[in-house]
Amino acid sequence: MIRLAAIHRAGFIVAPLGGRGGAGASIMWLVLFRLAVVVILTQAGLVYSPLPGSPLLGAGIGFVSALAVIVLETRARAVPGHQLVGALVGAVTGLVGAHLTWSALRDVEIVGEHFFHVLVVVILIYMGIVIGAQHGEWFEPARIVAAFRDSSRLQQYKILDTSVIIDGRIADICETGFLEGTLVVPQFVLRELQQVADSTDSMKRNRGRRGLDILQKVQKMGNVHVLIVESDFPEIKEVDLKLIELARKMSGKIVTNDFNLNKVAQLRGVQVLNINELANSLKPVVLPGELMKVFVLKEGKEPGQGVGYLDDGTMVVVDQGKRALGRTIEVAVTSVLQTTAGKMIFCRWPEASPLEGDSGRFRAIDRNRPRTDRFAAVSMPVTPAPTSANEPAPEAPAPAAEAAPKAE
Repeated sequence: MIRLAAIHRAGFIVAPLGGRGGAGASIMWLVLFRLAVVVILTQAGLVYSPLPGSPLLGAGIGFVSALAVIVLETRARAVPGHQLVGALVGAVTGLVGAHLTWSALRDVEIVGEHFFHVLVVVILIYMGIVIGAQHGEWFEPARIVAAFRDSSRLQQYKILDTSVIIDGRIADICETGFLEGTLVVPQFVLRELQQVADSTDSMKRNRGRRGLDILQKVQKMGNVHVLIVESDFPEIKEVDLKLIELARKMSGKIVTNDFNLNKVAQLRGVQVLNINELANSLKPVVLPGELMKVFVLKEGKEPGQGVGYLDDGTMVVVDQGKRALGRTIEVAVTSVLQTTAGKMIFCRWPEASPLEGDSGRFRAIDRNRPRTDRFAAVSMPVTPAPTSANEPAPEAPAPAAEAAPKAE
């Protein structure tokens, strides 16, 4: 307890010592406010009864109305604040629209005038509340501030995926200034990133912490605006599908390096910015016949091949490069293969002797050599197997005598 008091005096604990004192006081005040609402509405129903001559029934109506208000308040506490603001703005807009509409139709004789008046008011207010709650993210404080800073940024939302945050290259791209607009980080992405950072696996834990550091680094950049949104889709369980729905709702683009998410988003009509595709497009272009230097790191799959890598990670396959393991050699490009996983460059080593190669595909043939000895038949003597263990094996027949040279 003494240590806790010392920490509190040092300023590391802001809440008062006593545990739940602040929370208990707030709950007590909330209960008092609810009781005050119940008493006021019940008394109003008793004094100003909506049914003349029935004060007790009016008090009951007031009491039920108070209970309905309390139930509505408890349900509204689970709704995000920006959605409540959107619903309130929508309700006021609908009320103003109903007043203007009915003012324009005041001089028109309508059968059931009062009914149509109530109908217009209810419909417009209801539509305002629903539409305002659905688009409540427009009333988030960070977005309102960004609107005054630069209105053009609001139309260029880039929604970040968990994989692209952990990858880290997004920070380098933001530093160069090639990525414009507002970077959107959903709350469910932050939640997934925190789960990775709290994982028991050391590798996953390091990746999650790296992602949090990258996100903090991006937030500190002056030329980039990062927006954290509270929008969530409880009916959708997968994070990838939530990203797609959020991108469709905000008319934004998803920034990711996940191949599967890229394909699914394109099928659903959502634009995707793939970091891997950007990296592949920035790799140097090589043409067949060009000379380049490469360090042969390991053997290839085919006999005699050597494999090396460029500075950007591009794989280089060198024919006849097995004998140059651990050396930097100059090779000539023969072909380039572009795949979804990256680029592969096939080369040959001009200094390699074709006769010494292991693959044999470039072995030279002496055309002046006579062709008769290439297909010479060799007769091999055949010794039959013994018929039984007691019988000796028959002797092999003597080879035929060579023919005497033909006399001239």
